[in-house]
Amino acid sequence: MTAAATAVALAITLAACSSSTDSGDAPTTGESSQSAAATHNDADTQFAQLMIVHHQGAIEMAGLAVERASTPEVKALAERIQAAQGPEIDLMTGWLTSWGEETGHDTDMGGMDMGGMDMDGMSQSEVMEELDALEGAEFDRAFLERMVAHHRGAIEMSEQEKAEGSNPDAMALAGTIIDAQTAEITEMQNLLAGL
Repeated sequence: MTAAATAVALAITLAACSSSTDSGDAPTTGESSQSAAATHNDADTQFAQLMIVHHQGAIEMAGLAVERASTPEVKALAERIQAAQGPEIDLMTGWLTSWGEETGHDTDMGGMDMGGMDMDGMSQSEVMEELDALEGAEFDRAFLERMVAHHRGAIEMSEQEKAEGSNPDAMALAGTIIDAQTAEITEMQNLLAGL
C-alpha cells in the first residue's frame, strides 16, 4: 500500500517537474496534455514522424552489425545505437500521441520533405541489401560508411527542427541528437581509418 502511494506521489511530482506551464500550480494530467498539444507546430510533428522512421532504419542496420561485425568496437557501437535510439522512438511516439498526430509508422510520408532519409543516394532497403551481402572487414567498412551518412541525415533533420520547431522538448531532443550523432560520426571515422 505504501509502495503504491509512493509511486503515485512520484508520478505526480515528475509530471509537475516536466510541465512547461508558467503557473505555479501543478497541472493535472489533462492540463499537461493540452499544454503539450498547444505547444507544437507542423515542424515538430514532421520531425517526430520522420525521426521515428529514421531511427527505425538505424536500429535495423545496427541489429545486423551486432550479428555480423568482425570487430568488437563496431559491435559495441551498434549496440549503443540500438540502446539510444529505441527509447527516443518511444519518446517521440508518446509526443505524437499526446499531440493527436499520427505516429511515424502510421503516417503517409507523401508530400513530406524526406531530406536526410537517404544514405549517399541509397534507400534503407538498398543499404540493407548491400550489408546483407557482405562479411568481415567489408561489412564493417560498409556499415560504418552508411551509418555516417545516416547520422548526417539525422543531424540535418535535427538542425531543421531547431530552426523551425516550437515544442521545447522536441527542440531539446534535436540538440541531443546533433551532439550524440556528431560524436558518433567522429568515432566511426576513426574506426574506418583503422580498417
